[in-house]
Amino acid sequence: MPAYMIVTASIKDRDAFISGYGAAAGALVEKMGGKYLLRGPGAELLEGDFGDGASMVISEWPDKAAARAFWNSAEYQDVKKLREGIADCQVLLIEGDLAHG
Repeated sequence: MPAYMIVTASIKDRDAFISGYGAAAGALVEKMGGKYLLRGPGAELLEGDFGDGASMVISEWPDKAAARAFWNSAEYQDVKKLREGIADCQVLLIEGDLAHG
């Protein structure tokens, strides 16, 4: 079953984030079998107490094991360091099928 990684990020330095972490993470996501479904800034908070104005990223993976292999890889641990001090992130992983009307 496909799995989806959902990231909410409060970014302090967008240019540094995109050119450093974003570029490196994007290449690694593709290399490890994931694909982006959504990447964009300016989330509008409709309910709850976090995420207003945040950037959102949703990536699709063949399954949870593939997403965890990416997340736990030594390569990603190095890439993740590129966002330290410039972004606060919440990351969720969930299995499911995309709903089709």
